[in-house]
Amino acid sequence: MSRLAWAPLNALQLLFTLLWTAGWICLALVVRLLTGGRHWPLRMASRCWAPGLLHGAGVRLEVHGLDRIDWSRPHVFVANHQSMIDICALFRALPVPVRFVLKQELARVPFVGWYARAMGMVFIERASARSSARRLQAAVDTVRGGANVCAFPEGTRSRDGRVGAFKGGAFRLAIDAGAAIVPVAIEGSGRVLPAAGFRVRPGRIVVRVGEPLATQGLMPQERNALARQSHAAVAALLGKGVAQ
Repeated sequence: MSRLAWAPLNALQLLFTLLWTAGWICLALVVRLLTGGRHWPLRMASRCWAPGLLHGAGVRLEVHGLDRIDWSRPHVFVANHQSMIDICALFRALPVPVRFVLKQELARVPFVGWYARAMGMVFIERASARSSARRLQAAVDTVRGGANVCAFPEGTRSRDGRVGAFKGGAFRLAIDAGAAIVPVAIEGSGRVLPAAGFRVRPGRIVVRVGEPLATQGLMPQERNALARQSHAAVAALLGKGVAQ
């Protein structure tokens, strides 16, 4: 009965999510066209779009550890991933414009793909080594140009709350760009919006920002060791053991 009682509200929340997202994307694309820059369209995501969806879901967002970061420098943030609402939480939590590492398939999704391409999001394509190399170099140039990038190196959303193994792509990006890795732990998002379906429940999401991990002097082949170090840092921030 409880799930049946929630169904009408979740249907309204899904409609609101779609309309709210489409509206802000259209406005952001207009601002991008008029200004020729990405700063303000990205800030619209953090100051308008994300807070609206978090509020609509009944989320209480807590953020810890921002004082550990030198925000005048670009970083590569790596976070655990339990829910699509993680993107909203990071947009809202981090005080700088951020670009996300996304799967190539999202580039073909209406509205979301349009916005992501216009904002210079980083797309990954596993099927083509040549295309992946080009995209990696473009991402490196983006970070060297001062952009902050967020990645979910598990590659998929966790369904049981455990932190899965981290893949090496984001860490190769950080090493090549000479940018520090910042481990980020997101707690509670999987209870607000689980990985499967659209079952929203009000709750608290906590974002904890860890100590930056320097990449200067590291070689590309050391990316997996850096990934394991970052994985351990995220697991520690969550207060959980490292998943095997």
